[in-house]
Amino acid sequence: MDLVKPAIGLIFWMTLSFGIVLFILGKFAWKPILKALKDREGSIQDALDTAKKTKLEMAALKADNEKLLNQARAERDLMLKEARDTKDAIIAEAKTKATAEANKLLKSAREAINTEKNAAISELKSQVAKLSVEVAEKILRHELANDDKQKQLMENLLKDVNLN
Repeated sequence: MDLVKPAIGLIFWMTLSFGIVLFILGKFAWKPILKALKDREGSIQDALDTAKKTKLEMAALKADNEKLLNQARAERDLMLKEARDTKDAIIAEAKTKATAEANKLLKSAREAINTEKNAAISELKSQVAKLSVEVAEKILRHELANDDKQKQLMENLLKDVNLN
């Protein structure tokens, strides 16, 4: 049991040595240790503040990026809409021009057909008139071969003519 109970001298010297170590540590070590702990705490707090600030900046940048992305999408949609409108306008204009050109060609073809038709009718009338004159001439030569028939025809014609 002596080993469990320390002697008074041992307690005195242990207390004295603990006090000296405590004084030396307090005088030389604790101030630098506490200063290092405070510096470390300050640097950790600064790092946390910087991280928080960076997080906020990243959130702001993300919002700005999202805003820019939305603007880019809106501009792209607008450009696509304008391109579609331009395409539709060009197609409509081409259709209009094609229709006008087709109508012009149809009108030209109709005029050409009418001109050819009128020329053919005139040619036909001319040929019919020639044939009629030739037939009439042949009939008249045959009929007017003798003098009596010529005189009788002349008298009939003179009766029909009205001199004013």
